Amino acid sequence: MTTLLDTRQTAVSSLKGVIRRHPLVAFFALATGTSWVAWIPYIFSSHGLGLWDLRFPDILGSAQLAGVLPGAYLGPISAAFVVTAVTDGRPGLRRWVARLFRWRISWYWYAGVLLVVPAALIAAGAAFSGGSILAPSMLALIAYVPGLVIQMLTTGLAEEPGWRDFALPRLQRTFGPVRASLVLGPLWGIWHLPLLFSEWGGWPDADWTRPVYFMGFCIAFTIVVSWVFNRTGESLPIVILLHVGVNNTSSILLPEMFPAMSVETSFLASFVVAAIAAMILLVLTRGRLGYPKSEMILDSDHGRL
Repeated sequence: MTTLLDTRQTAVSSLKGVIRRHPLVAFFALATGTSWVAWIPYIFSSHGLGLWDLRFPDILGSAQLAGVLPGAYLGPISAAFVVTAVTDGRPGLRRWVARLFRWRISWYWYAGVLLVVPAALIAAGAAFSGGSILAPSMLALIAYVPGLVIQMLTTGLAEEPGWRDFALPRLQRTFGPVRASLVLGPLWGIWHLPLLFSEWGGWPDADWTRPVYFMGFCIAFTIVVSWVFNRTGESLPIVILLHVGVNNTSSILLPEMFPAMSVETSFLASFVVAAIAAMILLVLTRGRLGYPKSEMILDSDHGRL
């Protein structure tokens, strides 16, 4: 006679089998589903659609840490941990964690990211604002480095162990670097979409162009991130720094330097600079994006979707 325990064990075994056969699909489903469910209170609250009489506490001047961060941590990083544990066990988890501490790379990568990212975004802002630019306040300059550290421990740590540490290597083994980026970019963008209906995305003042520019940015920027990831020996610290450098510059420096520039124009400027960088890298690397040619073979275990 089948017991309830037997039924549960069978269900768990079947679920593990599905995850092992389709690790990437399982990851994207878990990352997106858990985050979206966790974000429902924030989206429906007064910080979003206003359907619930609910307010999240302000932390460091914003309710986003309390409203967005829990769902972010329940998404990509947690999904990557679960799927890696099921498919690859402890050896896989050790490889996954090791990339997160692969910070010993050439100093010029850090210097380049710290200097090029804000310089490129400021140049784009100047171009799209008609050349009208103001010097940032001393308070903004002082807040820039602490903001970068906070972003690394929140946004960067919540997202990149999933998108780049877990998903990108598997996608590249299956599709190669360019097609992998073109798959990962839209999925990364879609994960953010519910947040566009909150103050995170400028709701309710945002128009239809904002999600279009944002999705375009996610695709183009993923190509850039893939190149950095491959060229630095799969270093997660530099990838996280690159990611949050964009966020930090956009949220702290650009609003002060270009106060007349609309949010939609800021999104467009970010998309354009990312697209230009992506096209340059695609041409210069001939589509390799720093990925070793020897690795461009479908892996029998990790290449499955």
